[in-house]
Amino acid sequence: MGLISGIFMGMILGILLMAGWSHMMRQRSTKRIAKAVDIKLLGSLSRDDLKKICGDNFPEWISFPVFEQVKWLNKQLSKLWPYIADAGEMVIKESVEPLLEEYRPPGITSLKFSKLSLGRVAPKIEGIRVQSHKKGQIIMDIDFKWGGDPSIILGVEAAMVASIPIQLKDLQVFTVIRVIFQLTEEIPCISAVVVALLSDPKPRIDYTLKAVGGSLTALPGISDMIDDTVNTIVTDMLQWPHRIVVPIGGLPVDTSDLELKPQGKLSLTVVKANNLKNMEMIGKSDPYVVVHIRPLFKVKTKVIDNNLNPVWNQTFEMIAEDKETQSLIVEVFDQDIGQDKRLGIAKVPLIELEAETLKEFELRLLPSLDTLKVKDKKDRGTVTIKVDFLTSSSSNTIC
Repeated sequence: MGLISGIFMGMILGILLMAGWSHMMRQRSTKRIAKAVDIKLLGSLSRDDLKKICGDNFPEWISFPVFEQVKWLNKQLSKLWPYIADAGEMVIKESVEPLLEEYRPPGITSLKFSKLSLGRVAPKIEGIRVQSHKKGQIIMDIDFKWGGDPSIILGVEAAMVASIPIQLKDLQVFTVIRVIFQLTEEIPCISAVVVALLSDPKPRIDYTLKAVGGSLTALPGISDMIDDTVNTIVTDMLQWPHRIVVPIGGLPVDTSDLELKPQGKLSLTVVKANNLKNMEMIGKSDPYVVVHIRPLFKVKTKVIDNNLNPVWNQTFEMIAEDKETQSLIVEVFDQDIGQDKRLGIAKVPLIELEAETLKEFELRLLPSLDTLKVKDKKDRGTVTIKVDFLTSSSSNTIC
């Protein structure tokens, strides 16, 4: 009897244990599913959504990385850098030297590389973000940082001055590079690559200039000239929407879909200026206006002698390639013996223009568009312009 009751009690206890274990596992599974659902919902929320939910209790350590880490790629880049640097030096010399000559500032008769070495320190890719997959294309942004040890010397010549070697030292580059791969079914599977620098965040190129065996004072203003030339090349040739299209594989490739195309045309009238700053010791400034969307394609008004309130009423036509990102730059200069002096500068983002609508702007002139460099807060006057944006569909004359 005792044996039978013991067996019976053991069976009951075993069944109860199994039932309890099963119930506990079901509860754990239900909780895990609920937690997974919660995590998925939280993952779809933005920082602003979480702040609304958490209020003042939102932990600041929560981050939303938009770039994927690619440590493996940096290891491979370091190994391959000597070969990449050799090829890069050749490409830079062949492509950038003509640009230096093309964008060479007034007063400089020659601007070329005397020495160019990209050094032994490889750039670092902080992260990669795939923007979109279109049919036949992959678009990605690369967070790029380079604080290398290059050896770059520019040979600078000016009228009446012997050639002065100028070294670019402590070069550092911080930018986000947009890369577009055009795909093909044939090996190497990529028919062309588009490279550009994103304007947001603004590309940062830091360096110091040092004259080798001479002094920068022998060429007054040379530092500002080189800075302006570098910024102009970056803005006009490399900064999105501008881009470099490189065919891959050595075979003829149709890259027309990758090229930048005009979106419209501006009909611009430079009307007048008021209360310009006088830069002359005797008499008054002799002002004229230079306007551009891209620095390579500038238009210029006539010079009005000895007048701080000039009237031009001159009309120009300009091509707009990307209304979302481009701006109209308006500069007023004083014509002078030697180098002309800038009286002021202003900017109109093209996004502010309405299609087929004539709009008038009275722009306050600033010493620089870089607000960090603006130290002189004195009034420099205004310039008045009229702008009409004509879209590609409404104008058959865009070329």
